[in-house]
Amino acid sequence: MAARRVIAGILAAVLLLALALVVLERGGPADDTANGVVTLNRGVGPEPETMDPHRAKTVQAHIVLHDLFEGLLRYSPGGDIVGGVAQRWQVSDDGLEYRFWLRADARWSTGEPVTAEDFVYSFRRLVDPATAAFYANHISAVVNADAIVAGELPPDALGVEAANPRELVVRLRQPTPYFLSLLTQPPTFPVDRASIERHGDAFARPGNLVSNGAYVLADWTLGSVLELERNVHYWDDAATSIDVVRHFVTPEPSNELYRYRAGELDITATIPSEAFPRLKEERPDEIRTAPLLGVYFYGMNLNHPELGGKRALREALSLAIDRETLVEKVVARGEPPAYSFVPPGVDNYEPPRLKFEDEAPADRHARAKRLYAEAGYGPDNPLEIELRYNTSETHERIAIAAQEMWREVLGFEATLINEEFRVLVANVQAMEITEIFRLNWTGEYNDAHAFLNIFASDSSSNMFGYKNEEYDALLEQAAAQTDLSRRRLYLEEAERVLLADHVVMPIYFYISKHLVSPKVRGWRDNVLDYHYSQHLDIVDDR
Repeated sequence: MAARRVIAGILAAVLLLALALVVLERGGPADDTANGVVTLNRGVGPEPETMDPHRAKTVQAHIVLHDLFEGLLRYSPGGDIVGGVAQRWQVSDDGLEYRFWLRADARWSTGEPVTAEDFVYSFRRLVDPATAAFYANHISAVVNADAIVAGELPPDALGVEAANPRELVVRLRQPTPYFLSLLTQPPTFPVDRASIERHGDAFARPGNLVSNGAYVLADWTLGSVLELERNVHYWDDAATSIDVVRHFVTPEPSNELYRYRAGELDITATIPSEAFPRLKEERPDEIRTAPLLGVYFYGMNLNHPELGGKRALREALSLAIDRETLVEKVVARGEPPAYSFVPPGVDNYEPPRLKFEDEAPADRHARAKRLYAEAGYGPDNPLEIELRYNTSETHERIAIAAQEMWREVLGFEATLINEEFRVLVANVQAMEITEIFRLNWTGEYNDAHAFLNIFASDSSSNMFGYKNEEYDALLEQAAAQTDLSRRRLYLEEAERVLLADHVVMPIYFYISKHLVSPKVRGWRDNVLDYHYSQHLDIVDDR
């Protein structure tokens, strides 16, 4: 394994050198346009873990998957739900049956038609325990989905069926107002059964991956770049302008910025905090910021004995974090401090807030010290705890600041552990060695359920070990409501319970932050921060 890592590192270095030479010789990768090939170069952030839509966990993987695949529905450039593979759909009066009519020209990258049976197979694969999908509960509203995930029923008991090759029927166990939004997301994307049966887990690799979106996976150099080429069989290929999309792995925002300045990138995944003020002066027209449904937080593994049984300790840790200082002095890009888990701006929802939001810092700290002592800690018995975060200058700066705040207020020294992003995500999901960890959660659909469902006891996305019967019951009561105002009340009460248990420490709410080259056309800001490559174009006015 060590030899492979060395070889991979050498290959990545060679690729970067080659790219640098290209930049010197012709001004950057995007200048392929001069040769008739329109190329878009995007920073994706940390490396995606897989191109299997049902096993992907991270935002980075989902960004690329939206280019490679298409579900029944998709988002328009402005963030509205529009038809994808489904040309039209119909919902029954009781909200329990969804019927979709597929486009006759929907095709896999092999040229074969995408059928209703493909979606039946894919939905069953998503909830099959053998798949071990991180988002297996994504379609829990579908009849029998939860029982299948739990291993109590076979996958073919799922409430989906192909009425004919171009008509798909989905039956729900209860009305779900946001169900159409779920169908825009990678867990509900179709996968090619023949390819999976032929290649097994290797079906998601370049050369094997059969996709149905605007692009195909041409190459993937680990640690460097995922290269996508136009899918000539895509039903809307005539409206696609970009021929090649390169998603560059950019775990360090400062390095990503350097590459953008050098002309190697047309779009960045983020903007480093320390460079933000200068860029506002130097490149105001290239900075794109907008409200985003996302929260940056420190989670806690309640399977850990020091954290699981001591709510007072969890509250003390949260009280000692000065969120205002973090957003103003450390992050410094305009993000608001977070005192709830669900962000503001979610449709039909008013997030409850942590009770200490309006307390003076001195009062917060005094209570934090008292709770810390009640939990059994002090100068003679300091807390020993680890805080894990993924490789990034911004995450490191926040972790160091949090470490200092805990030291000053509570008198203990947290151990900071920096991990590669995929390692961190794997460790968090395993819930074995993690104690406190940095993550973020973004709403893939505009509903409070997108944020609250991950704390349900039976959620496959529950990475906290949180189990609270009252919380679960409130989510179930919300799910049973057809009156949206009553549903909202149950969801808001559920978040109050969650905040009172101090399972997570919300730090700040996200704003989307990108540098976008003046050559890029078609970019439109939206609260979900979706920018499909097929909606963009490159126009060089030089």
